[in-house]
Amino acid sequence: MKTASAKAKGRRAAAEVREILLKTFPELYGDDIRVTPSGVKGEDLQLSPRAREILPFSFELKNKERLNIWDTMEQARTHTKDNGHRPVAIFRRNRTPFHVCMELGDFLWLLTG
Repeated sequence: MKTASAKAKGRRAAAEVREILLKTFPELYGDDIRVTPSGVKGEDLQLSPRAREILPFSFELKNKERLNIWDTMEQARTHTKDNGHRPVAIFRRNRTPFHVCMELGDFLWLLTG
């Protein structure tokens, strides 16, 4: 796959996750969640302060057939070093639903609120 095609595929996945989040949290507006342009370091979804109150996470998105989940989680962790957000990897393969990977402590924090 060409680099441009791979980046476009990633942008489409990020836009799809953005739409899912906006539908799930109707109190958020379109400009509360933005897809980070390709080539920009950091989180794949930029959240407004208002969105960050609802979603205290740093999202790393992958849309690949083969994925090293350990590298992906480490990449998500590097985005959280200075901001205290919880790292989350969202990933999928072609024609499959999205999956989420997070640390067990963060998952338990979600469950216990």
